[in-house]
Amino acid sequence: MTTLHPQTSNPPGRLARLWDSDLAFSFRSSPVTVAATLLALLLVLAAVAAPLIAPYDPFDPASLDLSDGFSRPMEPNEITGKVFWLGSDAQGRDIFSAILYGSRVSLLVGAASVLFSLVIGVGLGLVAGYLGGRTEALIMRVADVQLSFPAILVALLVFGVARGLIPPALQERMTLLVLVVAIGLSNWAQYARTVRGSTLVEKNKVYVDAARLIGLKAWPVMLKHVLPNVAGPVLVIATINLALAVIEEATLSFLGVGMPPTQPSLGTLIRFGQQYLFSGEWWILLFPSLVLVLLALSINLFGDWLRDALNPKLR
Repeated sequence: MTTLHPQTSNPPGRLARLWDSDLAFSFRSSPVTVAATLLALLLVLAAVAAPLIAPYDPFDPASLDLSDGFSRPMEPNEITGKVFWLGSDAQGRDIFSAILYGSRVSLLVGAASVLFSLVIGVGLGLVAGYLGGRTEALIMRVADVQLSFPAILVALLVFGVARGLIPPALQERMTLLVLVVAIGLSNWAQYARTVRGSTLVEKNKVYVDAARLIGLKAWPVMLKHVLPNVAGPVLVIATINLALAVIEEATLSFLGVGMPPTQPSLGTLIRFGQQYLFSGEWWILLFPSLVLVLLALSINLFGDWLRDALNPKLR
């Protein structure tokens, strides 16, 4: 006599559960979000792989030939016969290669400044919301004062002060770090206000009281218990601020206070291109501007979807 054993089905894996989650279904149901995410990933991967994709090194002055200057897109140069996909600028620099390398600089500055402002803003917001009292009043008043000024003006002020303190011999080498600090300090207040409001709600819940009863100090409670529960809104703000930080860096570079000509970002390329717009060399301005718009738009669309998907009131 044979004994029949009931068949037990294997539990679905982590990837299968993620694919069947409400968040993944919401993502798949939005064609605009899918297209924006794919476009953003394509632009980011192209920037990261610039040394492998770019046909020329735009940062190597020895490889530049003035005879290649002002080559039109996809047309052979009249002197050298070279063909540049997106044309070349006045120095004979390949626009396509310059855009790839410039996107790396813009994304690096944007991501680093968002991380810098996130660490400062989240830390101050946790302290303000959890401790309260005069500490909360001081941090929030400073945040209110900063929010009353446009972020670009705050970044210009910080950039100017930092450049005045750095020796002239190190200014060009330290430009990227100064940009990260300037943009980061201009955007921390949004994180602080959001985290402070969420912390005021979370600190009165039962799990926080239980953590206090077992003898945990303030910092472990804030970092281990409160922070994970306020991370959702922070992730949304960081995603949207990444696009804003890239635009802010491009604005500073366009104004001439950003990356130097030897390490151009998208903003620097746009500043160079606008000088030749009315002389007929339209491609020098058009293609870097188009990449900047597509990059900022795709990240913004993904951030908008993430904000709606993580909002429990819209589920």
